[in-house]
Amino acid sequence: MNPLTCFQLSITDHIAHLVLSRPEAMNTMNPTFWRELDAVLTQIHQAGEARVLVISSSGKHFSAGMALETFAGAIAMDDQSPEGRAAIFDLLSDMQATFTKLENLRIPVIASIQGGCIGGAVDMVTACCIRYASAEAFFCIQEINIGMVADVGTIQRLPKLVPLAVVKELAYTGRRLSAQKALGYGLVNEVFASQEAMLAGALQCAAEIASKPPVAIWGTKQAIHYARDHPVDDALKQMGWLQGAIWSNQHVREAVSAMKDKRPASFPALSALKNFSDSGL
Repeated sequence: MNPLTCFQLSITDHIAHLVLSRPEAMNTMNPTFWRELDAVLTQIHQAGEARVLVISSSGKHFSAGMALETFAGAIAMDDQSPEGRAAIFDLLSDMQATFTKLENLRIPVIASIQGGCIGGAVDMVTACCIRYASAEAFFCIQEINIGMVADVGTIQRLPKLVPLAVVKELAYTGRRLSAQKALGYGLVNEVFASQEAMLAGALQCAAEIASKPPVAIWGTKQAIHYARDHPVDDALKQMGWLQGAIWSNQHVREAVSAMKDKRPASFPALSALKNFSDSGL
């Protein structure tokens, strides 16, 4: 993969750490951001080396959302004809699919949020599994303030995380939601006094996740998301098939033995994924 310009990526002790690295532009989401994020998530998903992903950012704000130039030039949204308006569907579907990769990743994703989490950044973090915030962090569905509807995941995912009336208030008014209120509503898992403490907390949580059997973590993520979107009876049936697919007596023995011996457990990595089109056959 080519060198990244919008991010910094490192993988240490099975923890992937992706840092938004354009603080001078408030980590806004320009076209390069979308291309690089999509490529990074694909790489992490396929490689199987990382067991958890932490997403953080540099500077005062997590992200100010979509860069103004994103819909200029070649990818401008054309509302002058039915053909142009129809093409908006495919443009948005492509962008939605990038954030959906966070949700579909084989590993959990932890967002570490300081300062402003605005517009498209809310779309992004609602697709993550766990959200930590610093005390001064705030969330804003900015789209309504610039004359549009939030369209890359916020409206679809946020109601599954906080009360519907709260979503409506934020989406209709464009008001800021403070970190403390976000904690009370359940949008964030914990609020930390500083950005440094928050990132340390995120990495500590990541280390705990990375110590578990990766295939069981993957199965747990699958089961949680399926249960969220389906009736209980269907989710129980899915759980039976899922457990039958990933059950490992060896993993259970190793986990129990490690607890008794008070040592770190050792589990095999997820298998690398290969595309059929890349098989060379």
